[in-house]
Order: sequence, then structure tokens, then C-alpha cells
Amino acid sequence: MSSGLGFFLNLLVNGIVVGALYALVALGFVLIYKASGVINLAQGELVLLGAYIGLTFTTELNLPFALALLLTIAVSALVGVAIERAVLRPFIGEPPISIIMVTMGLSFLIKAVIHGIWGTDMRSFQGLFRSEPIVIGPVAISEVFLWGLVAALILLVLLNAFFKYSLLGIAMRATADDEQAALSMGISVKRVLAATWAVAAMVAAVGGIFLGNIAGVNPLLTSYGLKVLPVAILGGLDSIPGAILGGFLIGILEALTGGYLDQYLTGIKEVVPFVVMIVILLIRPYGLFGKEIIERV
Repeated sequence: MSSGLGFFLNLLVNGIVVGALYALVALGFVLIYKASGVINLAQGELVLLGAYIGLTFTTELNLPFALALLLTIAVSALVGVAIERAVLRPFIGEPPISIIMVTMGLSFLIKAVIHGIWGTDMRSFQGLFRSEPIVIGPVAISEVFLWGLVAALILLVLLNAFFKYSLLGIAMRATADDEQAALSMGISVKRVLAATWAVAAMVAAVGGIFLGNIAGVNPLLTSYGLKVLPVAILGGLDSIPGAILGGFLIGILEALTGGYLDQYLTGIKEVVPFVVMIVILLIRPYGLFGKEIIERV
């Protein structure tokens, strides 16, 4: 019984850690959707780009991990602003489906740039975290998982405070709620959209660095961008708390199904998030915490 409990607790902890990183990346989906009504299909590529930038700072330039993390966040923010200004801003006022297709093209462009600079071989962060697990009672957690959880939780708390109390965060919320009203109050919607893409790229980069430490860095890391789409839909595409809760739920569910059912249904953990997404779309198309929009015609 104790070994069974220990196995369950280890799966639960791993699910919480991965779920925190999912929540972080899913925030990028939610922020861009709230600000512009567009689903960013290039979020996975931003995750991969952040991982490669972090890898360059740590393994090629031999910078301390904390400094490399901060520099990666800064560079990713600049990339987000550049993407919004050069690629998305010309399409302001166009139908959302047109902008969604632009983000799809953007995903291929970013991937091509990554392939040209770093190639497609599997790479790894060497020696950043100890391989020996940290044992707490029946739970053994690797150091990278522990620091990934700490970093994700700190960033989630900071972002929550940013949106609630900072002038820019309040402006972003106001623009998301009613763009025309925000304009009438003197809020620069263009500046808000640029800031939104910057934050989306930043959270993707942090997620990419820790997911890259866990799974290795190669083009397959972009699959996490697609995997967190069910996270955003579960919580509600316009709900920041929903994205956070959805990340933890999907992470835990994925870990438990992988641990208990993978021996019977190989690869079930990869399918579960999308099954959940389909069920949620059938029952509550606007997610657990999303706003139901009723249009009068």
C-alpha cells in the first residue's frame, strides 16, 4: 500500500510541476486572445525559440543560469514586440480568421529560422541541475522539476499582481474587455497589443527553458504549444485564472493516466488533453471560467 501511495504521490507531484509550466505557456494563448480575439498558433514556436535562446546563453556563452534566464526573458520580450509590430500590426481591423492564418504562417517562419540557426539535432542543458532526486518522504522529485515549479509559481504570482495593480496591466485588462472604451479613455491599444505579445513570448520562453531541461531541446518541443491549447480551452480562452487551473488539471490528469493506463493503452497521456478539450467544447464551449457571449440579432 505504501509503495502504491508513493507511486501515486510521485505522479501527482510530477503532474503539478508540468501543469504549472503548461499554465505558464497557456497564459500566452489567453492574453493574446483576450486582447485581440485571436488564437496564436505560433505559441509552440515561441516555446522552442525561448529554449534555444536559453540554451545558447547557458551552454555556448557559459553564463550562470539565473542570468541566462533573465536575458532569455528580455530577448523573448523584444521578439514578441517585433512580431507584433512587423507581422500583426498591419492586420489590425482584419477578420480574426485572417490573423489566425497569419500566426500559422508565423509558426512556420520561426521554425525555419530556428532550423537555420540551431539545426534539428537533439540538444540538452548540461550540468545545470543535479541528476540525483530530492527525496521528501515517499516522494522523489528531480531538481529541475522542483526549480521549474518554483519559477512557474513565482512568475504566475508576479503576473497576477502585474495585471491587477500595474498601470499597463490594468490597461491590458481594459483593452481586453472593451477596446473601443479603452481607446476613448486614452489608452494606446497598439502599445497594449505590443506588451501583450511581449508577455506571451516571455512566459513561453520560461516554459521552454524548463521543458527543454526536462525533455531536451529539439523541434518536437513545439508540440507543447499545441498541447497547452486544451489547457486554455478548459479554463476558458478569456480567463487567466482558468488557464492556471486548467494547466494544473491537465498536467495532473496527463501524469496519472500515463502512470496507470499507459501499459494498457500506449500513448494515452498524449491523447488525454485533447479528449478533455473535445468534452469541454461539447459541454461548455466557453470553458470552465470563460464568459458566455450572447449576441442579439
